[in-house]
Amino acid sequence: MNVKIAKEAGFCFGVKRAMKMAWNKLESNEDGIYALGPLIHNKQAVSKYEEKGLVTVDNISSIPEQNNMIIRSHGVGEEVYINADKKQITIVDTTCPFVKKIHKIVKEYSKKGYEIIVIGDSKHPEVIGINGWCNNNSIIVKTIEDLKSTNLDKSKKYCVVAQTTINSELYLKIVDEISKRTNDVIFNNTICSATKVRQQAARELSKEVDCMIVIGGTHSSNTQKLVNICQEFVSTFAIETKNDLDSSALKKYNTIGVTAGASTPDWIIDDVIEFIKSI
Repeated sequence: MNVKIAKEAGFCFGVKRAMKMAWNKLESNEDGIYALGPLIHNKQAVSKYEEKGLVTVDNISSIPEQNNMIIRSHGVGEEVYINADKKQITIVDTTCPFVKKIHKIVKEYSKKGYEIIVIGDSKHPEVIGINGWCNNNSIIVKTIEDLKSTNLDKSKKYCVVAQTTINSELYLKIVDEISKRTNDVIFNNTICSATKVRQQAARELSKEVDCMIVIGGTHSSNTQKLVNICQEFVSTFAIETKNDLDSSALKKYNTIGVTAGASTPDWIIDDVIEFIKSI
């Protein structure tokens, strides 16, 4: 079985940084270390941290006063920092620097009177966090259809940002439509450069193989975007671990391509590749 691996696959810079910071905190052997939401969208990796003592909670209200709180790479809204200060909670801030940049843009332009438009998924934690830096008043659009049903006022000023993992081609289509419907708008292409490279690498590899395997959490936005890209060109299997693979289904392919989302650890990728080669 011939296996080709995408040039860019697995942990991105932001996730590597976040996981290292969180692990270092756990290594300090302090009690009361909480994560506000799953560290990354990979339950296998998160479980390793929880075995080390990390407690994952959904809300800051679940964290007792004077404990430690890890803010994951997706980032959170400004109110979380305010509430943490009130509860004397020590923050370990692993927010991706690219996401932090978006927070600053949104806060700055919101104060200047601009309406904020976020191109992304309103249910994704990164977008929820971004919205929290403009009093949760942003206009969030995920598709062209969303934008078409949104009223834009040509007398208003708009500032546009994007979820870091949004599909770059979709971003450009939405930007083009916004341009036609506004007079005063500032565009900030805040798609992570690593995301662009990862998506392009998956696209290129999909054209060279008989099928693609995309490894990543089912709740991972960037993983699902990789799946959508690969499906445009070739049969694609979306999996979390090697246990999701069906060897009989793969036997009919001569060359298999492999890529992985930004929250997928190397050891899971290695296990998948080893499994494919054994077929």
